[in-house]
Order: sequence, then structure tokens, then C-alpha cells
Amino acid sequence: MNENINILIVEDDNGINTLLAKLMEKKGYNVVQAYSGTEAMLHIEAKDFQLVILDLMLPGITGEELIKNIRKDKEMPVIVISAKIDKKDKIELLNLGADDYITKPFDIEEVCARVYSNLRRYTKFNNNNSTNENLIYKDIVLNKETKEVSVNGKNINLTAREFEILELLLMHPKKVFSKANLFESVWGEEYLGDDNTVNVHMSNLRSKLQKANPKEEYIETIWGMGYKIV
Repeated sequence: MNENINILIVEDDNGINTLLAKLMEKKGYNVVQAYSGTEAMLHIEAKDFQLVILDLMLPGITGEELIKNIRKDKEMPVIVISAKIDKKDKIELLNLGADDYITKPFDIEEVCARVYSNLRRYTKFNNNNSTNENLIYKDIVLNKETKEVSVNGKNINLTAREFEILELLLMHPKKVFSKANLFESVWGEEYLGDDNTVNVHMSNLRSKLQKANPKEEYIETIWGMGYKIV
């Protein structure tokens, strides 16, 4: 399976870039290396990638700007690897559209595990073997096969994680999902009490829904319990 997966590594430090490339190639992935944000954009425009490993401090286009550009029309996971460890930085990156965050110096096994985890979720999201069935609630139409969502007659662009959160809520309209429920269902990992990831993705999802129809409310916060469809 790995030979069909293209990974872009964007890192201006030659040693780290080479280390990550060899690590991914050992796992059987196809690797393209870029040493600046500008070079990375050229690769992204020319080739389809299933995952991007990205440093932030880059010559040319910065890592943050690169994430913004990617999220204009791409949905593949973006894993940030950076020496920045501030909680505020992590939240801002998730808001921009990053899927995961690893701090330098990094553990090789952790990098491999996070790459595998994000690819697994992305592959599942893009699997077109699901039934052609729409989930409809109020003016939301979610197509499980094409992975398209429209609200108030307008198509909205969701990331893979945002789509899975919305799909989960729509499939169980009476259920209240705790943050732990959401994290373990959507991310497929054990919830260790870090609320930031769920909070940011839920906030982004709500913002996109509200922008499409400011007059309607779709997701309700149940104080002390979690979230449910209104």
C-alpha cells in the first residue's frame, strides 16, 4: 500500500530533511524533499501528496503561509515539526489547518506512528467504497460517498477531521458526544485529556456552518457533557 503514498517533506535543515526522508523511504513511502516554502508550493501544484511534514521556519514562504495555501483546496494531513512548543502556537497552527504537531528534538518512532495514524484517517476519509447516502439535517446535506457538504445550498470546504466530526454528529442526532468520545472516534487514538485539538476543530466546523447560514444553529454545547446536534 505504501508505494502509492506520496509524502512531501519541507525542511530547510539538510540533515533533518535527509533523516526524515530516509525514515519515510524505509517505510515504503514515496518521498519528495523541499527546502523552502516556495519550492514546496511548486511541488504541491505539480503533484498529489497524501501527507506533508512541515517545518515552520522556512526561507521564502513560511510554514504558516504554506498551510494557508494548502488549505485553500487540499485536504491531505499536514504534520508540523517545529521547535516552537508554546500552547498558543499549537492552537494557532490547528486553526490554520494543521492536523498534528511534533516538537523538536523528535523521537523517530513517534514520527512514524503519527504519520501512520494520519494516513490511516486520510485513507479512510477518501475511501469511495461507502454507500451513496446523504445525511440531511435542517439545510445541511452531507454526501458520504463524494465527501461533499452543502449548507443553505452552498458547498462548504471541510477538512477530513471536520467532515468526520459532522458525519458522526449527524449519524447520532440524539447522542451527546463528550470530547473524549469525539477524539477517540475521529482520531482513533486514546484521549489523554488535551482539549485543544477537539476545541479547535469543533470551533472551525461551527464557524464554517455559521458562515454558510448565520441565521441557523446546528451544534449545541451541553455544559459539562459535550456536544450534540441542536
